[in-house]
Amino acid sequence: MTGEKNLEVLLKSMKPKLNLGEFVFCKTKNLEQLNLSQIIMTFKEEESITIIAEKEIADQLDLDYSFVASWITLTVHSSLEAVGLTAAFSNALSKNGISCNVVAAYYHDHIFVDKKNTDKAMEVLNAFSK
Repeated sequence: MTGEKNLEVLLKSMKPKLNLGEFVFCKTKNLEQLNLSQIIMTFKEEESITIIAEKEIADQLDLDYSFVASWITLTVHSSLEAVGLTAAFSNALSKNGISCNVVAAYYHDHIFVDKKNTDKAMEVLNAFSK
């Protein structure tokens, strides 16, 4: 099943969903000490491995972080080949002074925003479907 590519359809039907909890970005040199079922995402960079995890898990593992985020999932099944979706919502968030960290996964786009901006970010994202 392929995802949606039409930008107008994507924007009107993205239906943002707020995932409960607080989430953090951390780094590690190896994954051996981690239970990967507790980790939301890993990405290997040249300098280290970035992980996204629930704040509670990071605290239990004594992992450093500096940014506590809310996780918003765009529930529309977007194609990895779709053009303009990230630009559209990140621009709208930017105009409202909200930074976002985006992960494009196979089915959905996931947006991490500063916890203090959660309500405003949801308002901005929901405005696309009106």
